[in-house]
Amino acid sequence: MSAFRVGLSADFTRADGKPTFPSYDLTPLARDGVELIQLPRAGVLSAQQVASCDAIVLLGERMTASSFPPDGRLALVARMGVGYDTIDTDACTAADVALTITPDAVRRPMASAQVCFILALTHNLVAKDRITRTGQLGWPARLDYHGMGLVGRTVGSVGVGNIGAEMFKLLKPFDVRMIAYDPYADPARLAELGVEAVSLETVFGQSDVVTFNCPLNDETRGIGSASMISRMKPTAYLVNTSRGPVVDQKVLYDALVARRIAGAAIDVFDPEPPSADEAILRLDSVLTAPHSLGWTDQMFATMGDLNRGAIRDVMTGHAPANVVNRAVLDRPGFKSKLATRARR
Repeated sequence: MSAFRVGLSADFTRADGKPTFPSYDLTPLARDGVELIQLPRAGVLSAQQVASCDAIVLLGERMTASSFPPDGRLALVARMGVGYDTIDTDACTAADVALTITPDAVRRPMASAQVCFILALTHNLVAKDRITRTGQLGWPARLDYHGMGLVGRTVGSVGVGNIGAEMFKLLKPFDVRMIAYDPYADPARLAELGVEAVSLETVFGQSDVVTFNCPLNDETRGIGSASMISRMKPTAYLVNTSRGPVVDQKVLYDALVARRIAGAAIDVFDPEPPSADEAILRLDSVLTAPHSLGWTDQMFATMGDLNRGAIRDVMTGHAPANVVNRAVLDRPGFKSKLATRARR
């Protein structure tokens, strides 16, 4: 068998040839005899594009059942971040390919991004920035933009995974009431965090800030629905850093225009990227970021560490950490791939 070959997402390199994420570094693998190649730029990877790779590292590309080459060489898809709705996990398992994510890399950066949004909304930061730039004549308008104090207010979350738990840890010093809806959360873990488990209706109805910390799947798609958003207080804010389709974007827009809620902060959209004439982008009550508010040098450095570890594990015949499709670990085909590499 030839050298261990790792295909890298085309998103790693900018049009000018410079690295997109300078702190993300896989070059130490070259010292282990790993051959790093750049994959073609594609919305959906084809089997031909992935052929001859032992592992691939992806950011924005999608993989469907037709993306897996028949040569049976591919053993690892290392997904940057924690979202994997772009990857057909069942197809990964059927092809004896492990899918890994990097939860430890995004936990703190994404939690701090949520807190950033919450503080910016409740302090009317954007409006006050705009007022400041108008000069002496505009300053009296600041009287119309008192913020919302957080002490004793309620912050609710739809889902409490790693990022949601970290968000609640960061919010503790603000003396907020913390509630969450997550049918899969460990009650003992929630109690340890000081988070009250409640119904989905309660999260929307009682929260002063509603946040989303759930993956995108059949259960969560559109969970921020018309019936739920209609329950929100007129003074409440909505923060979405999860995935765009978990919130009905048109319903959210209508609620903001009608001033049925106070504002929103959105790092993710449906579709993504949104068009330049997307109506919600024109609202002064909305803060936005291009699905990158949590991006930091530390995030990508840690992603590099975790992806290098997963690649080295597979290359040396060991099962990697943070596998999404755990069933693959017991499949004879995947075990055979690891055994072959261990013998090398």
